[in-house]
Amino acid sequence: MLLSTRKRKLSILVHLLGWIMLCVVLLILSPLSWRMGDIELPVQFWWKQVYLVSLLIFVFYANAWGLVPKFLLNGKNYLYLLVILLGAVLFYGLIFYFDQFSLYAEKMHELFNPGKPFIAKNRWIPGDVFQLLLYVISIGLSTSVALVQKWQNDEAFRGELERQRIDTELSYLKAQINPHFFFNTLNNIYSLTTLDVNKAQEALLKLSRMMRYVLYENQKDETLLSKEVKFIEDYLELMKMRLSQKVKLHVKLEEPKDDLVIAPMLFLPFLENCFKHGISSQQETEINISLEVMGDTVFFETKNAFFPIPPESPEALENGIGLVNTQRRLALLYPDKYRLKLGVDETTGNYGVHLTINLS
Repeated sequence: MLLSTRKRKLSILVHLLGWIMLCVVLLILSPLSWRMGDIELPVQFWWKQVYLVSLLIFVFYANAWGLVPKFLLNGKNYLYLLVILLGAVLFYGLIFYFDQFSLYAEKMHELFNPGKPFIAKNRWIPGDVFQLLLYVISIGLSTSVALVQKWQNDEAFRGELERQRIDTELSYLKAQINPHFFFNTLNNIYSLTTLDVNKAQEALLKLSRMMRYVLYENQKDETLLSKEVKFIEDYLELMKMRLSQKVKLHVKLEEPKDDLVIAPMLFLPFLENCFKHGISSQQETEINISLEVMGDTVFFETKNAFFPIPPESPEALENGIGLVNTQRRLALLYPDKYRLKLGVDETTGNYGVHLTINLS
């Protein structure tokens, strides 16, 4: 709203300065070039200049606000040209009758041709050409202004539609993240109930604390990076409860600055992927998770073994939803400000995620 008001004030100022410049040229510079010695121009000359400026202002805005929107922007190009030509005839006619009514031509003839008889039918052709040229310039400038304003309005409208589309898509993606997160976490707690009931109860308490973050922070567009790191720590503590001694978890989370903000729950799908694919009941495995901050840039990495999920597993039904949503959120929220590389290393067979985000 404030930006729109500033643009409107700037537009009014530009128009005002433009007409002031025209008045300076017609009412001051042009007469000064005609003055000869102490000869004073007749009052009819000044009336003519004021009349001419008034006509040009009317032509400018009648074309910009009326003819261009009604004809040119509606594809009626030939009709628009016809109206402009008829307008030129009317413009010339109004000037001609003003000269006749005010005796402008007679007074100017007496000034520049003293002693010679005045013939009413003889007009000064260069003056008429100059006045018609001013009409053409006024039409050209007003058409350009109207077309530029139309383009700017269309761009603003398209930008607003795109913003609304992105907001709607982000809301839909965030709505998918919540059930996806709870589905995975409840699956983990369910598996704990068969192994250690006390751990399952503790896990439920941690989950209730995490729910507050999910329900409140995830409704915002941004949250403090420090809060997001705390959520990651709680999530990892929850995941540790279900890990056996065969799984080595290495975590390095750097304490970020308090003023850095980030989209909430952006790293969660990558963390879920570590525990979904990186754990085996037969083999010893390692999971490496790190988050570092350098200035306004966040570096997030995970590395883990990759064990495909059995097709009959409930997790297979929603496999990949979180990663797809997160990649789409990154593209919408941080265009040209992030780099993401993920996949299985064919040499080691490990799955890795390398994400860099510039939060400036």
